[in-house]
Amino acid sequence: MLRTITLGSTVSIQGIFVKDMPDGRVAVKVDDVVYSGKPVTRSS
Repeated sequence: MLRTITLGSTVSIQGIFVKDMPDGRVAVKVDDVVYSGKPVTRSS
């Protein structure tokens, strides 16, 4: 499943979901690199 996270205030990364972290961050994988950041919430 694709998920989008933010790193800092301006960088967004979309990748394959890896796991939820205990502190609320989400880990996603892009190629061979795993990034963790705050998840982007869906708006209706």
